[in-house]
Amino acid sequence: MFYYEYLFVRTSLFWLLFNGTLGLLFYLYPGMMGAWRSIHVHTGLVGFFLNMVFGVAYWMMPRPGQIKQPGLEALTYWTLNLGLLLRVVLEPLAYAHGFEAYRGALVLAASLQLFAMVVFVYAMSRRVITNEMLWRLRRQREAQKKKGRD
Repeated sequence: MFYYEYLFVRTSLFWLLFNGTLGLLFYLYPGMMGAWRSIHVHTGLVGFFLNMVFGVAYWMMPRPGQIKQPGLEALTYWTLNLGLLLRVVLEPLAYAHGFEAYRGALVLAASLQLFAMVVFVYAMSRRVITNEMLWRLRRQREAQKKKGRD
């Protein structure tokens, strides 16, 4: 497991605990539910679920031709989690003080998360290939090795 794959999985576990704690707090302090309900859903789906999916996919999905994507992994990780963190901090403030004052920052947070998803889709599209394509790549690699020995 490479560094960012590890970070994705560890970060997802943090968000899982955060999400569970927030759910408990809703029962202890029902008045906070309004401002934090969306954050509860978002930290569960994006924080836990997407971080886990992204980390495991980067780790486990085949890498045809042994491609390495540490730059794409890092970009996905930081934009996803920065966007999520901004949302977690700003959305309750916006709920309390009016969304207009925070609209630009919330759009930035959502844009960062969407950008992370686009980067992930691009990275995975390079990995999702058929068996025939994989065999073709293998034959090309073997032919190049053979040329190098001649």
